[in-house]
Amino acid sequence: MTTHKRIALVTGANQGVGKQVAKELAANGVTVLLGSRNFERGEVAAKEINAIPIQLDVTDPASIAAAAERIRTEFGRLDLLVNNAAISRSERDDITLENYRSLYGTSTVSLDDLRAIWETNVFGALAVYQAMLPLLRLSSDARIVNVSSGVGSLTLNADPSFPYRKMYTPAYAGSKSAMNIIALSMMIEHENDGIKVNLVSPEFTKTALNNFQGTETIEDGSREVVRVALFGPDDPGGTYTRWENQHIPW
Repeated sequence: MTTHKRIALVTGANQGVGKQVAKELAANGVTVLLGSRNFERGEVAAKEINAIPIQLDVTDPASIAAAAERIRTEFGRLDLLVNNAAISRSERDDITLENYRSLYGTSTVSLDDLRAIWETNVFGALAVYQAMLPLLRLSSDARIVNVSSGVGSLTLNADPSFPYRKMYTPAYAGSKSAMNIIALSMMIEHENDGIKVNLVSPEFTKTALNNFQGTETIEDGSREVVRVALFGPDDPGGTYTRWENQHIPW
């Protein structure tokens, strides 16, 4: 087995924040496994940023198991898992920020759409974590970085002055609240075993997730995810932050 530098898996990394994180990790000497549901798109993205493509559909147990087995066979361990894969809506092309709330509101969102969002953003993240945990346990410096959003904060959304409060529905924002539950439970489970867990929020970044209607460039919007993903063994776990190291209330 070949000896490698730090080995990282980034899910949903063929575009957007995931690709930017993978790019910057690779530029910092990390061996990056670029997870992509569509392997061909992953191959193209990986070639651009000097990463290794790996087919990974976080909603498909067989795909997750195959990815874990490939990592075990080829690399022998995993040092960093970046749980990034997420969706905000169905495949419809006519969804914008302006009509998102009317289509995905609490009283209007279809259960099929809701299940699809949660299947990726919540259950997919948990499934990947469970499959990769045995590989993370083989690392001397294991870390899990869960990519959430400030719009998932229950404390912020309970405040009438929070500017994104009207966008809080069980769909994307609600799935990020659930992601926060998953991340907090990871933090509690691993607080004494050496595996560090962090929760991060990108800025409101221009990506396919919001139909490219965000306010930040992909480079600026991804900064906090990159900063935490590059943490070393002496950096903390148990944090929930946005750029730059600003605490987000649960």
